[in-house]
Amino acid sequence: MTRPRKELVSVQDTPYYHVVSRCVRRSFLCGKDPVTGQDYEYRRQWVEDRIRILSSLFPIDICAYAVMSNHLHIVVKLRPDEIDSLSDKEIVNRWLCLFKGPLLIQKWQTGENLSEAQLDCVNDIIKVYRKRLGSLSWFMKCLNEPIARQANQEDNCTGHFWESRFKSQALLTEEALLSCMAYVDLNPVRAEMAPTPEESDHTSIKERLKPKFDITSAIESQKELLALRHFHSTIKPLATFEGDVRDEEQHGILFNLTDYLELVDMAGRILRDDKRGAISAHLPPILDRLEINKEEWLDNATQFEKLYLKKFARKRRRASAA
Repeated sequence: MTRPRKELVSVQDTPYYHVVSRCVRRSFLCGKDPVTGQDYEYRRQWVEDRIRILSSLFPIDICAYAVMSNHLHIVVKLRPDEIDSLSDKEIVNRWLCLFKGPLLIQKWQTGENLSEAQLDCVNDIIKVYRKRLGSLSWFMKCLNEPIARQANQEDNCTGHFWESRFKSQALLTEEALLSCMAYVDLNPVRAEMAPTPEESDHTSIKERLKPKFDITSAIESQKELLALRHFHSTIKPLATFEGDVRDEEQHGILFNLTDYLELVDMAGRILRDDKRGAISAHLPPILDRLEINKEEWLDNATQFEKLYLKKFARKRRRASAA
């Protein structure tokens, strides 16, 4: 018997969850259908773009993701501390990037004078928005529904695109989190879609190793999110690896990035009877394949978020100058 979502997602127990959504009848609606030959590979970029944009609006960190041909995996960390720190104005600004909102909220946002009764109504609405922005269910709703509408419009049809509501799995221990992240990042390798993790398109591990996310093209692919243009320089990077536990507040993954890459590489070489692919045993270790200088790698691993944001700031300045 199925259980209500509120019983499956509890931040008090764990902030980490593995989420899965599958296409209806597990059809290749985001890839190349081997039966018909129809190629929908570009739709995987739609999904990846939307995951990254939504993570900048919702207080949800993306630990790992893999967009496959007929399903997607996301490992998320819920951040109730972040939603509590946002002002009412920030809550409304974020919500209106996704939805038009009632006229009363639009008037409040533009600074129009409102009566006391109207302000009370506005406060009630903002409380609802704050709760929704902290909800994993609303995150997935804002991810899956627009992708389904966009694909159906392109196909000139109606009906379900996703098989059912998303499925979520609580990750209660550090071992469960790392095992699940490695499983997600290795999905294309196991499906023989890529020979190595660093060559796996539309995955978090490739984005970590070779950052290429373009917020401008992402917004263009999700045209209804034009209000997101002010997020150009503040797009949220993936959840960072923070290494050892320190005597201070930490929000990242309590593991070393180089160790995680070696874990993925080792796990990917293990042959599994139920999976087609594996990393070739003849390939050198992942850090050798990437030809990364150790000192440079340590700088990138410990300052990933700062370097990531600097890159987008420089790109934005160059675009403005042009």
